[in-house]
Amino acid sequence: MGNVMKPEDLKGIRQFVRTELAAGGTDLDALHEKPVELYERFRDTGLANWWLPEELGGRGLTLEDSVEIVNELSYGDAGVAFTLFISILGTTMVQLYGSDELKERYLKPMASAGTFCATLGSERTSGSELSKIETMVRKDGGDLVITGEKYFSTNTDFADFIVVVARSADDPEDYAAVVVPRETPGIEVVKRWDVIGLRASHTYQVSLKDVRVPASNRLAGSGLRLLEIALNASRILIATTALGISRRIRDDCMTYAKAKPFRDGTLLESPVFAQRLGQMEVQIDVMKSHLLRAARDFDAVMAGEDAAAAFVRSGTLKTALTAKMFCGQAGWEVASVGSEMFGGLGYTHDARIGKLMRDIRYVSVVEGGDDVLRELVFGRYVVPVPRRT
Repeated sequence: MGNVMKPEDLKGIRQFVRTELAAGGTDLDALHEKPVELYERFRDTGLANWWLPEELGGRGLTLEDSVEIVNELSYGDAGVAFTLFISILGTTMVQLYGSDELKERYLKPMASAGTFCATLGSERTSGSELSKIETMVRKDGGDLVITGEKYFSTNTDFADFIVVVARSADDPEDYAAVVVPRETPGIEVVKRWDVIGLRASHTYQVSLKDVRVPASNRLAGSGLRLLEIALNASRILIATTALGISRRIRDDCMTYAKAKPFRDGTLLESPVFAQRLGQMEVQIDVMKSHLLRAARDFDAVMAGEDAAAAFVRSGTLKTALTAKMFCGQAGWEVASVGSEMFGGLGYTHDARIGKLMRDIRYVSVVEGGDDVLRELVFGRYVVPVPRRT
């Protein structure tokens, strides 16, 4: 079982949000060449990479606690939140399926220094069909050699290490997940993507040319299965950003309504406004309840005697899928209603609602779009048990 988050931890996160994010002291809607300094200052909270296990020097907080943390961070800025938590995708694979040596060499320094890792799975031609990955890994004596092109990968340029998912050159049905130090020769950042939202985050296209690492850097098991397992954690936290953004939209609408003249009073006195905000509150409440349930499902598996084997059997958790889909859809509805409430101002850059709409849209797009996840829910959880894939 993970450690318990202390009240002062959440207090520290909220102070960080007020000081570094909500106050608008940093331009969080513009591309920066390298991570902005606030990532360095986040380490002062003592919660950088908060989920890493205690035995490796981390805080060992649960995914349920992570929902609380990401909810607060994304209220300030979802791009910052995304950068700070997305390393959980790679570290979960290493924690569950890496050797003790790999955990010591790669996870322990992350815990002590508050740094980052990246996961390279996405490719231009394969998209969500990861079984069509073209990046190849071949054996060469005691080494593995990786060659291919990866399309979207967040944090790569400033990561300590990357986890590459590749197809075996010896067996096209075999996929590997390989830990690679970032400074390994042959890794080239082709470009940083000019994303529409989450512009404080850093997502790259990456080329891998004869990247060589020891064979012992391969994680145990099928690379595709390990990626599927780790996506449970990152999808739940991606969904959580929709919760934080929705709370910010609700509060921005309230602030605007208090000062906006309407008929003989203010917009705050309008029954239509009250109904819309009441509906927002319902959606926010249900989002949080389901996110906490999904996180508890993940934590229950992690707390078991052999979490690695249990996750191999279960694969994708139903609640992780439904949380991501529901929060993305409900959050987009909240953002759309919020935009309408601002009238013409909501269609300008003078109001924050435009940025919040762009930020929240990614929830239904990354790590499996809604149509991909609907099909997965159908195949795993709707069709009769004997026919399930």
